[in-house]
Amino acid sequence: MQLLDGKVTAQKIREELKNEVDTRKSKNEKTPHLVAVLVGDDGGSLTYVNAKVKACDQIGFDSSLIKYDDSVSEEELLSKVQELNNDDDIDGFIVQLPLPKHINELKVTQAIDPLKDVDGFHPENLGKMVLNLPSFLPATPAGILQLLKRNNIETSGKDCIVIGRSNIVGMPLSIMLARNADPGNCTVTLAHSRTKNLKEKVLNADIIIAAIGRPGFVTADMVKEGAVIVDVGTTRVADASKKNGWALKGDVAFDEVAPKCSYITPVPGGVGPMTIASLMINTLQSMELRGK
Repeated sequence: MQLLDGKVTAQKIREELKNEVDTRKSKNEKTPHLVAVLVGDDGGSLTYVNAKVKACDQIGFDSSLIKYDDSVSEEELLSKVQELNNDDDIDGFIVQLPLPKHINELKVTQAIDPLKDVDGFHPENLGKMVLNLPSFLPATPAGILQLLKRNNIETSGKDCIVIGRSNIVGMPLSIMLARNADPGNCTVTLAHSRTKNLKEKVLNADIIIAAIGRPGFVTADMVKEGAVIVDVGTTRVADASKKNGWALKGDVAFDEVAPKCSYITPVPGGVGPMTIASLMINTLQSMELRGK
C-alpha cells in the first residue's frame, strides 16, 4: 500500500505556480488576485478559507477575505458578487459554500462571472466540462485528477465507482473520469443513496472515490485487493483525545481498508490540499485568459 499524499503533490504544484508568479513579477506584470467570500462562522469553512489565503501567500498571489455575518441578506451578497465581477484587479473569487438557508446558493453561483468562477461551479463552466472544452474545472474533482496523474495512477480502461452525486464533487468527477482524456477513459458508476447492491458494485471497482459524507462508510469487505481509493470525506467527529475535541474522519475506514489497497489517500492530507492547489491553478489561468 502506498499513500496518495496530497500535501506532497500540492506542494509541488505550489512551487510550479510560485515560479510562474516570480517570473511575472520580474517583468513587472500583474500578480494574480484571489478573493474569498465567507458567510457565517462555520468552523470547517473558516479553516478551509484560511488555508486558501495561506496558499496564496506561499505562492505570491494577492488575496482578500471578505466576511459577512450569517444574517447577511441575499440581496447584499449578490451586490458584492456583482462588485467583484466588475473589479478589474480581481482575477478570481469564490463564495464559500454552504451558505445560510435563507440564501439561494444556485442564484449566487449563477451570478458569478464565468471568467472569474475559479471554483468551477457556474453552469457555463460545468457545461464546457461536459463537452470537454476548455473551462475552469471544479476544484475538488480537478485536484483528484491531478493527484492521480502526478502519481502515475492508470485510469484508462479501469472500472471506477464514485460514491456520492453532489454537484460539487461526485457528478462532475464521474464525467471527468469518463472523458476521453488523461486521466480519464474510465468506465464509471455513479452511486448514491438509491443504488442497489452497492457493496457488489464497489467490490468490482479498480478505483473507488468515496464522497458521501458518512465517516467510515467504505469498509474492508467492500474493497478488492489492489484497489485505488480516493477518500473525499472530511467529517468532524467528536474525539476527547484531541485538544480541540474533534477529529477529521474520511468516508473510508482507513485502518482496515488500507492493507488491501495499492494506493489510498489519507484524511486529512489527501484531497483537501489538492482542492486548494486546483483553485490556485484556476486563478492564474483566469488572469491569463482575461489578458492581464
